[in-house]
Amino acid sequence: MLMRFDYLLKQASGSLALATLVAVTAPAMAEDWPGVLETKSIAEEGYVYGLPIVMNYAIMYDYAIDRESGQFKAPFNQIKNEARVYTYKDTTIISPNSDTPYSVASLDLRAEPVVLSVPAVERNRYYSVQLIDGNTYNYGYIGSRATGNDAGDYMVVGPDWTGETPAGIKKVFRSSTQFSFVIYRTQLFGPDDMPNVEKVQAGYKVSTLSAYQGKPAPAAAPALDFPKVDKELVKTNFFEYLDFVLQFSPATPAEAEIRAKLARIGVGPGKSFQFKDLPLGHRIEIALGMRDGAEKVKEYLGQKLFKANGWSVSDLWGDAAFIDGDWIKRAAGASAGIYGNDAAEAVYILGRNTANGDELDGSKHDYTLTFAAGALPPVNSFWSVTMYDGKTQLLIENPINRYLINSPMLSGMKKNADGSLTLYIQKDSPGTEKEPNWLPAPDGPIYLALRMYWPNTEDPSILPVGKGTWQPPALEVAQ
Repeated sequence: MLMRFDYLLKQASGSLALATLVAVTAPAMAEDWPGVLETKSIAEEGYVYGLPIVMNYAIMYDYAIDRESGQFKAPFNQIKNEARVYTYKDTTIISPNSDTPYSVASLDLRAEPVVLSVPAVERNRYYSVQLIDGNTYNYGYIGSRATGNDAGDYMVVGPDWTGETPAGIKKVFRSSTQFSFVIYRTQLFGPDDMPNVEKVQAGYKVSTLSAYQGKPAPAAAPALDFPKVDKELVKTNFFEYLDFVLQFSPATPAEAEIRAKLARIGVGPGKSFQFKDLPLGHRIEIALGMRDGAEKVKEYLGQKLFKANGWSVSDLWGDAAFIDGDWIKRAAGASAGIYGNDAAEAVYILGRNTANGDELDGSKHDYTLTFAAGALPPVNSFWSVTMYDGKTQLLIENPINRYLINSPMLSGMKKNADGSLTLYIQKDSPGTEKEPNWLPAPDGPIYLALRMYWPNTEDPSILPVGKGTWQPPALEVAQ
């Protein structure tokens, strides 16, 4: 999943334009404020550090705060089940999967912990509950791989919680931030299976600890004036959003250096960053720093991912120890697909090119993807190949309403005489005989995601990422 933040990565030019057009008298600056060049350097580092945090806040705002956002899900500490898969009409999250109906819950852990209860799920159905904090760290999992398919109650606590664990709680997960996000993925075997998915979803429960124990609730956390999020405000208010969110994110030792730098430009707990109040020169340098930070993230994605037959194999998501202060890696993960899973849970293989490096474009070519006999993606659960528009990374409208091909569909597909499986990736139908294997493409740039849920750890395996014994086959121009 990825927040639709193509505009965020282009925001620096908008900030610069605004700063240039609105030349106001420079207010007095504090004596310890850095000079313009150091301000630019801090803005660049701060942008890379803060990008995932601000992206996450914008999603939380749409999903749990702004009831008029068009994407609102549920208030804090309540669950929203989607009895459907995502389609081209879903635009807040880019690169969403369309395999597993989502359930989501935004958690406010300031007043008390929250208990997540899951039902018993049939053994052959994959499900996962991914716990993500405001830093976009995956700090825990519940589900088929991590805890099994038995019913259970699990408690999520905030960074400063010190209470006792009540009886009946199987495990306690600690978020590093006071707000958190939970994503449930429940496997769908086909359109006729949706009623069964709904039964599983009905068993997902989210309760405050007091409600779970049947006790009076503690005093409510203070009401907050959440900064409004929209496209134009993000262009100029990036560091104001970051400033707001950091008050709910206690600094770790790995963050000491970058937090100290941000504090020098007025960003952080106890600060009040106001872009509009800065002198023109500082505003310009902050805009330039953000631009350069965005370019570094883009370069990282182009150069640092593992390459395999034209695909980019990503390993960018995990807990705080996995990131270990590598802010460019964390920002790249958010840009490639915010809320990506740990590799042990799911591996994401991203396709924009053929093996020789040519960009995929449905207006110029038809393509094929052929898995050799016995060489389908090796997983404990299932795999899928999903099509996105190469410009927006959104699912595309198409005449057969097919957004992906996945392993549950294999029984209805046609194999080649040698047992191999060919997918036809093109904007127009390949013909009636081949249509079961057709993945409709846009009339322009193509972006593909091959997802492997619960990948094998034994050979053949995609793990460890970049060194595994299985690699995806190359996309080829159709002959």
